[in-house]
Amino acid sequence: MNAKERSDFTQGSILKKMIPFMMPILGALVLQAAYGAVDLLVVGRFGTTAGLSAVSTGSQILNLVTFVITQLAMGITVLIARYIGEKHTSQIGELLGGATTVFTMIAVVLFVVMVFFAKPLAVLMQAPKEALMLTSVYVRICGGGIFFIVAYNVLSAIFRGLGDSRSPLIFVAVACVVNVVGDLVLVAGFHLDAAGAAIATVLAQAVSVVLALLMLKRRQLPFKITKKDFRFNSQCKRFLTVGIPLALQEFLTQMSFLALCAFINKLGLEASSGYGVACKIVNFAMLIPSALMQSMASFVSQNVGAGKEDRAKKAMFTGIGIGLIVGIVVFISVWFFGDVLTSIFTTDEAVVQKGFEYLKGFAPETILTAILFSMIGYFNGHEKTLWVMIQGLIQTLLVRLPLAYFMSIQPDASLTNIGLAAPVATCFGIILNVIFFLHMTRKMKKV
Repeated sequence: MNAKERSDFTQGSILKKMIPFMMPILGALVLQAAYGAVDLLVVGRFGTTAGLSAVSTGSQILNLVTFVITQLAMGITVLIARYIGEKHTSQIGELLGGATTVFTMIAVVLFVVMVFFAKPLAVLMQAPKEALMLTSVYVRICGGGIFFIVAYNVLSAIFRGLGDSRSPLIFVAVACVVNVVGDLVLVAGFHLDAAGAAIATVLAQAVSVVLALLMLKRRQLPFKITKKDFRFNSQCKRFLTVGIPLALQEFLTQMSFLALCAFINKLGLEASSGYGVACKIVNFAMLIPSALMQSMASFVSQNVGAGKEDRAKKAMFTGIGIGLIVGIVVFISVWFFGDVLTSIFTTDEAVVQKGFEYLKGFAPETILTAILFSMIGYFNGHEKTLWVMIQGLIQTLLVRLPLAYFMSIQPDASLTNIGLAAPVATCFGIILNVIFFLHMTRKMKKV
């Protein structure tokens, strides 16, 4: 099967098309998660407990920025796939030019906020006083490299929209190697603690951007892009219409995780570090559902553009099936061996137990997200991102955050009970999405 056949999702076996497309996305997500995991692992082994807390808290802020940018860039992925399905590839050049202009402005704003307001952000996160300065340094350094972080996510969105999930895997793999080497040299070798981890992360992203640009330049593209495309144009409005609801939903979701981090930071340094370690394991546990959601958006969008709605629905149910099988395996691993997993990142037994405590509560989420994320990918492919935002806000603001806060202020606050807020919110979200799916199906039958 050649590259053109691989990127055509409108015919052939859904499973045989979806899995080869999803696996490189999964691989790239694994390596991206490895960035933060390696940072935490090396700092946990060769740095200080304060440095471990700083990387934990600082990476929460960086995750907020990265995930919001990724969701905003989803507008690019969906529209490229849609234009390919509709055979309107002439509009892609204008889309990419306008998107580049918008994301450049966003990067400038993020640079100013993260570099010049790093300490207030650390204070806002209620970083433990022992880790306050290290946290602000971590955020400031990552802010200095924000242009690379933004560029990487935009380039990845372009490749996925073109039906190519393999190229991003290649350049993120190279970047991961750079990050590992950088951590070992700067943290283990030069003892730069959290600052060394931040420098290694930025350097790795810079390498991935350069490699992505080189690969894109050498590729035979189905569209042309000119200098006049790099401006605010009609395509900006369309991709922002798709991307802004997703970005806003992701922003508020990540804000809820930042708030959760702040709740737990108030419980002390060991709880803060344990939660940080648990979050890295959670990031890996969520990779399959995340890969399904991203691949589903491209798969569904292309079929909708080609007028194959039944195939788009079958793709969603296929994704749910794949996710449930994997989710059960991950659940068993996290529930029964969470302490073994957390001990990989630190030798501090108290931190290990706090991390395991949180994972016990979070564990059911590994199964539930298989359903939720596949449905969200299906709605994204239909450009129903306003609904995705609404259901996400309901989950976050009315369920997850209030429940987590309530659990955190109990006299003997348990990280297990705090962790339960996530699966409870997801159950609520699944119910909402099933109702919307049935409504959407009935509406399409009437047309």
